[in-house]
Amino acid sequence: MSVIGIGIDLVDIARVERLIEWKGDRALKRLFTFREVDYAGRRAQPARSYAARLAAKEAGFKALAGSELARKIGWRDLEVIVRSDGSPVLVLHGPARRRASDLGVTKIHLTLTHTNTTAAAMVVLERNDNGHPTPTDPAGPGAYPDGVGA
Repeated sequence: MSVIGIGIDLVDIARVERLIEWKGDRALKRLFTFREVDYAGRRAQPARSYAARLAAKEAGFKALAGSELARKIGWRDLEVIVRSDGSPVLVLHGPARRRASDLGVTKIHLTLTHTNTTAAAMVVLERNDNGHPTPTDPAGPGAYPDGVGA
């Protein structure tokens, strides 16, 4: 496997709280998928989960950067879901999925963390060393908990 993209990002949690207070559902619908809103809305501190997801999306944008197609990726084209074991997964849709396919991405690594004030995420993209893209889901095996598809 070869690393072909890396992205990292930090998001201020208080800024996300202010955004949600100011724009409400309009911001949530623009930035997050239904599954992300559902997940974060059930957390004791939703802004923390939203901030971590924004950091993951921005890190994903950075890892996928480098082409016209990458510039067409929208916020909802990258989705953070949680496997049954609690680990986060970055699932790609539309232009993000096509960009990953163009790069030959075969595995996506995502890590999230936060303090009381800041959320952070790092994304690493890999592809097979044999030079041939594998026609697997860029999110990797088991990306869809309980059989839910993208």
